Parts: sequence; structure tokens; C-alpha cells
Amino acid sequence: MSQSVPADNPGPHRVELLGGYQYSWCTCGLSKYQPFCDGSHTLAPPGAKPIVFIQEKDQTVSMCGCKRTGNRPFCDGSHNRIA
Repeated sequence: MSQSVPADNPGPHRVELLGGYQYSWCTCGLSKYQPFCDGSHTLAPPGAKPIVFIQEKDQTVSMCGCKRTGNRPFCDGSHNRIA
């Protein structure tokens, strides 16, 4: 997504997700509540919308902070290739 920018911390965000809950992952990089959406995408260029998903089970995961992952919303190590 070309209009996204890496979050202040572009590395992975380790978070505990609860099964059965809906989450919104920030894709624009502007949210103050990384890695989750706070609605800041309304100030970003058109097309920046959060990825909404329901977590299947309680799990600690690494969520992407660089916004370049190929496994959205989870980290795949793409932050290691950002200059």
C-alpha cells in the first residue's frame, strides 16, 4: 500500500489477542495506538483503511509495524528490508 508509512516503531508489536474478539489493524501507520487503528486514516490519502479481523483463539502474536508485510496483519520480517 503506497500511502502507508511505517509506524514510529516499524518493528513487530507483540500483543496478546483474545479469541472471538474483533480487531482493526492500522494500515496507514498514523495511529497513536499501534498496531491498532484509532481512526487516523481519515487524515491519510484515500484508500488507507484498517484490516478488520476476528481472532480465532487466545494467542500472543507479532503484528506488523512497518506496514509492508505480505502476511497482513502479522509480521513477516519485512521491517528488516526497510532502509
